[in-house]
Amino acid sequence: MNSINLPSDLHTNLLMMFRWLHFVGGITWLGLLYFFNLVNVPFMKGLDAGTKGKVLPSLMSRALWWFRWASVLTVLMGLAYWGEVIGSDARNGGGSAGVVFGSFFAIWTVTWVLMYACVIPGKGPLDNGWVLAVIYAVLVAAASFLFLRINNHEWESNQLLAIGIGGGMGWMMMLNVWGVIWRIQKRIIQWTADNAANGTPMPEKAKAMARQAFLMSRANFVLSFPLLFLMGAASHYPMFGR
Repeated sequence: MNSINLPSDLHTNLLMMFRWLHFVGGITWLGLLYFFNLVNVPFMKGLDAGTKGKVLPSLMSRALWWFRWASVLTVLMGLAYWGEVIGSDARNGGGSAGVVFGSFFAIWTVTWVLMYACVIPGKGPLDNGWVLAVIYAVLVAAASFLFLRINNHEWESNQLLAIGIGGGMGWMMMLNVWGVIWRIQKRIIQWTADNAANGTPMPEKAKAMARQAFLMSRANFVLSFPLLFLMGAASHYPMFGR
């Protein structure tokens, strides 16, 4: 009969804990992201103002609490696990882990800033989802190329590079959650609740802000697909040849 022998060393168990929490957080985060985009948005469009005033504050307050903190758990545990991969590759190849981390945060944070800047005008071509999709695709492709170009010393593994790109998308998605979606939605939730309870008119800027949050949420929805592909490719699809 086969026996169960659990690893007893701290390092192995820590890595497993990082991966497990990363999976739990990611399933919660992306599950709610898909719910918002595929179910909640079309559902809310069909509600009258009175019903929406009763449903939206309670539903979205709870859902967005899990949504934003799941994004933090996912990213932090992913970075913890990826840090071990980087450290191992750097030690074995005589490279610098600092370059990998520095290029990761610099490239993907700047890319997010550029993406966010595109939705700020809120009018003209930049209010068109397809136009933004093309711009975002170019930005992400350029950021990916730059990350690979900087981290091209022959010691970086396929796992390091795949997570460096997929995780970069996750980093931007988390910044979208906290920097755009939650920042806007908490105000819309309050305005909607006040409108339902006291008849307070919705501010004129509410519609434009809701549109901005929607566009960034839709960007996260689309980015989740290449992100998941690259997470799987890290261990099972050596596309970077190392």
